[in-house]
Amino acid sequence: MKKKVTAATLRAAKEQGQPMVWLTAYDAGSARIAEEAGVDVLLVGDSVGMVNLGYDSTIPVTTQDMILHTAAVVRGRKSAWVVCDLPFGSYQQSPEQALATSVQILQQTGCDAIKLEGGAHMLETVQFLSQRGIAVVGHVGLTPQSVKQFGNYKQRGQSQDEYQSIYEDALAIAQAGAVVVVLECVPDSLAAKITQDLNIPTVGIGAGKTCDAQVLVWHDVLGLSETVPPFVQPYANLRKDAVAAISAWATDVRKRL
Repeated sequence: MKKKVTAATLRAAKEQGQPMVWLTAYDAGSARIAEEAGVDVLLVGDSVGMVNLGYDSTIPVTTQDMILHTAAVVRGRKSAWVVCDLPFGSYQQSPEQALATSVQILQQTGCDAIKLEGGAHMLETVQFLSQRGIAVVGHVGLTPQSVKQFGNYKQRGQSQDEYQSIYEDALAIAQAGAVVVVLECVPDSLAAKITQDLNIPTVGIGAGKTCDAQVLVWHDVLGLSETVPPFVQPYANLRKDAVAAISAWATDVRKRL
């Protein structure tokens, strides 16, 4: 059996220059498949709201939604490190609110870490959680829970001011005690600089190849999404295959075959 992945495993991989593989998962079946394929970390993203629940953003996702899907992923995994997103509105009010939500998720799912969005303004919260034994994954750059504020999902850090701000956000999160930081949709050069300057692992999504790990959405990798981000090259076209298979079966049903 593969040795269980832990936060220490991720730190050691960074020190050894060994890239780690992250993938989103939303149920026990996808967790088993991902592990069989060699994935190291399963991220139960609030992207579940868009790819499974039919929402047009991550904002409507609730803590109970995240608990349901994360618990299923934990039941399906054997060795992968499992990270659960804290959903919008469940942690921004105060460090105490973030702690209450994190404890609820950890106790009811058995996952290994929580992830929250935001930079320097979340420093106090990250520190508060870390000091209480919670493994925190930070997330800077494009932060989907802020889509209403920015109005789009375009790359962040294109201006010099924003570039510097994201760099400082990543450093602040690391210094506050985060064990990993996700860099989403930022320039390759910025991701490389952050990865070099931080002593914790970075995880890139649309942030170039220099990060310590890469993560993508399950549906995007497999070609199940109707559309994919410009930085994703699907490795299969399962949506097309599924439509063809179901269509063939439906034809046989109608012919009583």
